[in-house]
Amino acid sequence: MRDHAPPLPTSPGFWRSPLRGTWFTAVLGLVLLVGITVLFVTGLLSYAAYNPNLSPVNDKTPDKGVLGFYLFAWPTSPSWLYRLTQGVHVTLGITLIPVLLAKLWSVVPRLFALPPARSLTHALERISLLLLVGGVLFEFVTGVLNIQLDYVFPGSFYPLHFYGAWVFFAAFVVHVALRLPTAVRNVRRMRQEGDLLASPRPDPPTVSRRGALWLVGGGSLLLFATSAGRSFDGVVRETALLTPHGGSDPGSGPGGFQINKTARYAGIDAAETGEETWRLVLTGPAGTVRLSRADLLRLPLHSSSLPIACVEGWSTSDQWWRGVRLRDLAALAGHHGDPPDVFVESLQRHGAFRHAALRANQVADPRSLLALQVNGEDLGPDHGYPARVIVPAAPGVLNTKWVARMTFGEL
Repeated sequence: MRDHAPPLPTSPGFWRSPLRGTWFTAVLGLVLLVGITVLFVTGLLSYAAYNPNLSPVNDKTPDKGVLGFYLFAWPTSPSWLYRLTQGVHVTLGITLIPVLLAKLWSVVPRLFALPPARSLTHALERISLLLLVGGVLFEFVTGVLNIQLDYVFPGSFYPLHFYGAWVFFAAFVVHVALRLPTAVRNVRRMRQEGDLLASPRPDPPTVSRRGALWLVGGGSLLLFATSAGRSFDGVVRETALLTPHGGSDPGSGPGGFQINKTARYAGIDAAETGEETWRLVLTGPAGTVRLSRADLLRLPLHSSSLPIACVEGWSTSDQWWRGVRLRDLAALAGHHGDPPDVFVESLQRHGAFRHAALRANQVADPRSLLALQVNGEDLGPDHGYPARVIVPAAPGVLNTKWVARMTFGEL
């Protein structure tokens, strides 16, 4: 007597978990509907902050076309704006990982269901589902790798994550349009006749569906508690066990706050930042102006209390910066009215943002400085000595360190 062949994944009997069902999937789906919408909006805001409809200097997606329709002059107030939007984006993304995995697990049988398409609507739903699963996995995996500073992508994270987000969100919108009414009905009914996700021969239950949801929620809460602290300083940061910028601050004293790139990583040679060798070069209608650090210290100095926030979701609390206002440097370069845009170049040897552009509204803000000191002392090498840019609400990479040249004019 021949043994029966084991069921294939295309067979409903292959999937035996008693937890699967339309109510369980619908609850997870509604959570993701809200969460992913917030992720998409805050992600677009991050893109706008990096490239405020300004210049190809900051734009790593020059072929974006209509996908850049919403770009605008990124505001400088409140000064913690990017710290908030990017902190929410990254922390929420990490927190949603258990919900996402549970949702994908709950709908696995549908990926193998036959026939592939029963109608045009069903075919569109299946295509959107494949794009949705592939897109969401790509976005979450690349996002987590970027948070962990593991730049192992086959290209730049910036365009990969940007274009991937649009592909994913297009599939997400189609899927929501097709499935949202059904999901809402399933949550209200608690269960449904002819449940296509429920196993026809389920194994004995070991936990209820509500218990499984509590387990997923607990996993999300654990990830939140062990990652959100990197957006703060002090003891709270030490709770961020799962992120590179968790733990204690690097050292103590005025310069004891977080950084991404050290002077060594950036290839900064101490010989070229010394008092005798380093000069800031300003270019504008007045021609070329060269200033030593001593020259800058003799100019009117101003102070600003500003945070640093980076795309990986980490940030510092406000640091007390002191230096020359960017708009005063624009006047030295020959722009005596409203200041224009500025192109900033660093001594940094490599890296995507060793050059950066700032919009006129960022230059004009009285809190925007070419900082020479922080928290009452000269900048340290890793914080950008001899001079760095600090602009309210700007992503960290636009606060260029080790500044060598600033070119003022329309970009």
